[in-house]
Amino acid sequence: MKLRVLGVLVGIGLLIGSLAGCAARPTASKYQQSTTPTLFFHGGGSSYRAEEHMANAAKKAGVTQTIIRAMVDRQGQVRLAGKIKPGAVNPIVEVNYANNRQLDYRMHGVWATNVVKALQQQYHFKRINMVGHSLGNISLIYYSLVNQHNHKLPKLSKQVDIAGHFAGLNFKGMPASVQQPANLKLDATGKPNHMNATYREMTKLRQVLPKNQVRVLNLYGDIGGHTDGTVPNVASLSLKYLVAPRAKSYQEIKFTGKLARHSKLHENPQVDRRLIQFLWGKAD
Repeated sequence: MKLRVLGVLVGIGLLIGSLAGCAARPTASKYQQSTTPTLFFHGGGSSYRAEEHMANAAKKAGVTQTIIRAMVDRQGQVRLAGKIKPGAVNPIVEVNYANNRQLDYRMHGVWATNVVKALQQQYHFKRINMVGHSLGNISLIYYSLVNQHNHKLPKLSKQVDIAGHFAGLNFKGMPASVQQPANLKLDATGKPNHMNATYREMTKLRQVLPKNQVRVLNLYGDIGGHTDGTVPNVASLSLKYLVAPRAKSYQEIKFTGKLARHSKLHENPQVDRRLIQFLWGKAD
């Protein structure tokens, strides 16, 4: 009798465990189960805190349970805060630059490279994804430029650019190298009719971006007047000319409304959904 009761209890336990497993699977199965890390880069004058809304949205959606930080000091040295456990699914790395107003754009590429090398040394990743907001997009662009001949680093799989100012900013007092040219227009390929020195340097991507490797998603806001309030749409859309010829795919998505403002895009639930689907959705 005791053995029969024990058998019944074990059977019930197994059934409950099986049902619990079935209940947990739908959330997990919505997303790719990969060990590829995704690096988030914040904008000028900002910090990793600007990345937390997007990172936590991914965690809440069930994409990942692992979020660490890469703290980059003013000399470009990297300290990893937190641990990525073996086999961790879709880990996120929030990158923090101590010098968050650096206008020497090449340094952004060097610092991003230092972050990737620190991760590679400790975790031996083979692939990475990158997300940039505002000035953080410069890290993405110059990471590819700086490492055009370096084949030892992890391969860049997916890149999300949010509110990028690739063709320049039209603020007063900006250096000529990043000042947006007057009367800027784009042709059908996204090529600007005028280019500042920085954008001309960025056009090297048309020859060095790994061919048919990187999927690119370009997200931008329009609060009216073809601007997100800080970056004119024409500057954001000039990314197409830089990457589309060699990217595995290229897509643009415009957001409108109050949360389409430059400083609000990284807190926009619609942006969260698009970003999560692009980076981790199984249908992509």
